[in-house]
Amino acid sequence: MNLDDPKGLQLIFRALHHRNYRLFFGGQGVSLIGTWMQQIAMSWLVYRMTQSAFLLGVIGFLGQIPAFLLSPFAGVLIDRWNRHRILVGTQSLAMIQAFILAFLTLTGTIAIWHIIILALSLGFVNAFDMPTRQAFVVEMVETGEDLGNAIALNSFLFNGARLLGPSIGGILISLLGEGVCFLLNGISFIAVIAALLAMKMTKREIRSKSSHVLQGIKEGFTYAFGFPPIRSLLLLLGLVSLAAMPYTVLMPVFAKNILHGGPHTLGFLLGASGVGALVGAVYLASRKSVLGLGRLIVIALNIFGIGLIAFSVSRVLSLSLLLLAFTGFGMMVQMASTNTVLQTIVEEDKRGRVMSLYTMAFMGMVPFGSLLAGTLASKIGAPGTIMISGLACILGSILFARKLPALREMVRPIYIEKEILSKELK
Repeated sequence: MNLDDPKGLQLIFRALHHRNYRLFFGGQGVSLIGTWMQQIAMSWLVYRMTQSAFLLGVIGFLGQIPAFLLSPFAGVLIDRWNRHRILVGTQSLAMIQAFILAFLTLTGTIAIWHIIILALSLGFVNAFDMPTRQAFVVEMVETGEDLGNAIALNSFLFNGARLLGPSIGGILISLLGEGVCFLLNGISFIAVIAALLAMKMTKREIRSKSSHVLQGIKEGFTYAFGFPPIRSLLLLLGLVSLAAMPYTVLMPVFAKNILHGGPHTLGFLLGASGVGALVGAVYLASRKSVLGLGRLIVIALNIFGIGLIAFSVSRVLSLSLLLLAFTGFGMMVQMASTNTVLQTIVEEDKRGRVMSLYTMAFMGMVPFGSLLAGTLASKIGAPGTIMISGLACILGSILFARKLPALREMVRPIYIEKEILSKELK
């Protein structure tokens, strides 16, 4: 793909032709930079105050456990309620959380118990916000052909902010302290809220409502885990999120104790992973079809695993940055490809529930992984913990690859019905 070719750029950014998605892309682009600034500031603040890898894991656990507990419930509501209004509400609550965190930090009254409560409260908000954002993509993009591109551009946006946010955050922490990062994050939410309010939405048809929320949850689980392709993708994602995704929780330990740096080093490490993920997002956005994503998931997961293993033994900053770039590429391609396949094969009236299970597997398993990583790191060290994470990725890819031929045959009728396969054959 030649990025200098105007037609190539039009292919990569084709989802931006849709007005609502274009508004979302711009507003979210500003907000996500603030989100990443807050994340690096939070982790550095906790480690500066406690010098504890275990507490880093505990904070990560409490901030993400609501996604595991509440996502199935959220999925039913997402299928029943107005997704646009849900997002306006969740983004507003996240903004309030950031301003409270900024006030406590800037006034010097912040304590660990404050951080714990605020991390937990944001986790509750994200349990509804994340699956809603995933399911809302299809409402912003009028044509199904651009759905995969929009999902890839979301990843491009997320990881572009992941590149800028930690780097800016690391510099601001060194110069002005963590509180400024929290304040700027709160201000950044104004952009995405304004973008959401400026959208012109058509009313979504809600096909049916179960008599009880618990019945709706049961229907979602039965549908998702009764269809092997969806089940396999969710289980693989859950494994990776449990075993490998929490590597970011241990980055302050690598930055300070292993690579002997400061907050700017932490920013560079997270930024390097963001560069790799950004490249992966551009690659996915340039793809014209969802065909071949199953094989790509296997390849990307191996890149992720090998990158983690090599990073765990590196003691040179430049080499560590290069390895994290490969790690970020593999992680992003695997996650976004899984999202795209799920969104393509799911039935519309169950989209919210399936994407809530995606969030449960993606984010809901991370707190258990964060707690596990923090505990293991306190016993065997951060490098040994990261090496185990990499091995788990490779094992997962082998198991998934063995099932892939059978899964393709099950998905084939869906692709034919949606004319994905026939168009590709032409």
